[in-house]
Amino acid sequence: MLEFLEKFISNMGFWQLEAGHFLMLAVACLLIYLAIVKGFEPLLLLPIGLGAFLANLPGSGLLDLPIIHMVNDAPIFEHAGGLYYWLSKGIELEIFPPLIFLGIGAMTDFTPLLSNPKTFLLGAAAQFGVFTALLVAVMLGFSYQEAAAIGIIGGADGPTAIYLTLKLAPHLLGPIAVAAYSYMALVPLIQPPLMRMMTTDAERKVVMEPAKPVSKKIKIIFPIAVIGFGAMIVPPAAPLLAMLMGGNLMRESGVVERLTKMASNELINIVTFFLGTCVGLTMSAEAFLKIETVKIILLGVIAFGFSTIGGLLIGKLMYKMTGGKVNPLIGSAGVSAVPMAARVSHNVAQEYNPQNYLIMHAMGPNVAGVVGTAIAAGVLLSIFGK
Repeated sequence: MLEFLEKFISNMGFWQLEAGHFLMLAVACLLIYLAIVKGFEPLLLLPIGLGAFLANLPGSGLLDLPIIHMVNDAPIFEHAGGLYYWLSKGIELEIFPPLIFLGIGAMTDFTPLLSNPKTFLLGAAAQFGVFTALLVAVMLGFSYQEAAAIGIIGGADGPTAIYLTLKLAPHLLGPIAVAAYSYMALVPLIQPPLMRMMTTDAERKVVMEPAKPVSKKIKIIFPIAVIGFGAMIVPPAAPLLAMLMGGNLMRESGVVERLTKMASNELINIVTFFLGTCVGLTMSAEAFLKIETVKIILLGVIAFGFSTIGGLLIGKLMYKMTGGKVNPLIGSAGVSAVPMAARVSHNVAQEYNPQNYLIMHAMGPNVAGVVGTAIAAGVLLSIFGK
């Protein structure tokens, strides 16, 4: 009996804990704290924090590889493998990111963008940080493929960052995914100081004219056109654009309400949880505590900051060219953190003019940023992909 007790005790994970595990467990608890207590994007940070916590519990077996023997040409499982070993295949096989895009498309109303097409420029300008961070990463010694994967953090789009990283630099998936999702969650903290620095008091108080109505025909043609032209111009972006615009076509058609509800509720909720948890599981102490990780986190700040600045600069240009009819704050919403970045633009505008309802105007560049980041990823794949 004593022998069994000793075996039980010796198999406990406590004996395998190291200093790095304690540090990463603290980081995981911080992410969970920010999600629950501070309310910073709980749908993202809570699953990531949970995954990071699980990844640093030695002996849990959640990521164990399957052990397979061949007997008479038939595979026999000696050990089936850990639960999250199989769930993580949804990331490795590039299934989860496009499914997230399907849900986003089904949830997104492109009316603000279609009623004011020039806000496409703001979504494009917000990709400035992607290419700025890419150049800085190359100067720091990263390869072009690694630098491209790091740069896409500036798009503030977690699924796109994961998709591109898997194609170009899969060994950097953990830190890049965590940086991308963390900066998405911290939009309300990062963007307002840059917005105040880049705009004047008069610019922030501008009240924009109500958006023009858009016909249903235009709303249906738009996703079809984006899929067609986007897939032909930037073929590597086709999976993301097809899912994003396919989901939006379901929404705007009005004839598949059940499918639209499924994609925008049950599907995206389930995939978001599994995707977030699997991303968190890449944050093991052994894989995460490296100097490369610190560089990537810092480069992520550069990428995200310059993306925000790029959108604001074009917003200021539009303000000048329209004689003060465009509030440049909507430029910061050109990053694709939907609808958070648009809400931040609206909230900052209301601080200076409580009667200024900027949310619908900011949604134009915000959804343009989703398309822009997917296209930017396709361009980087075309240039640096194998």
